[in-house]
Amino acid sequence: MAKKAKVSVVDQIKDNANTVYKKILASQKPTMSTPIRSLSNVKYSARKGFFEMQDRAKKRTLTVSTVKTFAQTLRMMALSKGLVETDDIATKREAYYISKNWGKAGFAEQPESDTIMDDIEAMFGVNREQLKFVPEEKGGDVAGKLIVVDKDASGKKLRIDCTKFGSGAYSIPVEVEDLKFESKATFILAIETAGMFQRLVKYDYWKTANCILISMGGVPTRACRRFIRRLSDSLKVPVYAFVDGDPYGYFNIYRTLKVGSGNAAHLNEFFCVPKVSFLGVTPQDIKDYDLPTHPLKEVDIKRAKDALKNDPFVKHHKPWQQAINQMLKLGVRVEQQAFAKHGLDFVVNQYLPNKINHVSKFLP
Repeated sequence: MAKKAKVSVVDQIKDNANTVYKKILASQKPTMSTPIRSLSNVKYSARKGFFEMQDRAKKRTLTVSTVKTFAQTLRMMALSKGLVETDDIATKREAYYISKNWGKAGFAEQPESDTIMDDIEAMFGVNREQLKFVPEEKGGDVAGKLIVVDKDASGKKLRIDCTKFGSGAYSIPVEVEDLKFESKATFILAIETAGMFQRLVKYDYWKTANCILISMGGVPTRACRRFIRRLSDSLKVPVYAFVDGDPYGYFNIYRTLKVGSGNAAHLNEFFCVPKVSFLGVTPQDIKDYDLPTHPLKEVDIKRAKDALKNDPFVKHHKPWQQAINQMLKLGVRVEQQAFAKHGLDFVVNQYLPNKINHVSKFLP
């Protein structure tokens, strides 16, 4: 698979560059076309379980005003081609600094290079890792009933037992495609905050519940999402999401984990977990467990209303529409740590067992 991807990426880069070159020689204006990466250009496929890219695209024609962007795109493609051919990698930050050798084509700030990188990814329909660009951030943390089978630099097989890290955890690497898994866990619990993850590790929740705990650390990285997806496909056990009860947790974290995003719709098929369901924290939990809350901020209200109006996933699922309207009516948001009001062990001994005994009531 890796060899095939290598040939495919290099060939696409060569073909694209040759097309530009030939048009210039023919005194024609070359163009580049990339899919529009936003929710306005996706549809939600309930059968497939993820956002799919539609056919709207932005076309960039080489003119005086676009010459710098054109040059930057071609230089980034050339950098990727060299990395693929030498089996090397560059972090997104390193790619930005490499551009400082490109003269006037260099990037002023990293967001500019990130955008070009994302455009190339979407243009070729490949993921960033196939282009040999990797993120700075790690993938997330794992604890519990799981053995990860990996290899060291020499190719020697390693069996990593995620129950043997004491108060620590196994860190998901940036490349997870070749990992293999062994587990008899009955479910996977994906957790938004590092604090709640540490609480569950401290109380050995994975042991009493026979599960795998994964800390997403906020919006999960692509490596984290791909890791959870591969676990879900390999182990064929349920995946539950446990995030803060606010619009950011619902849409930026949970929705992205389950069906993907508009920005990366060309990759959602591989980087989302369609079988995940929402454990909590829900607006109803606030009432059922008498939780302390915070008022919704203006940005929360806007995000919630935008989701009701524009998010294909929310528009498809009435239970989510009802939950969001309930949250707006209550006018409050709630954090995972709010359960500490009832004692530090409440979430372990009461909340999670109660919820998991009623999986049929989970939000989709």
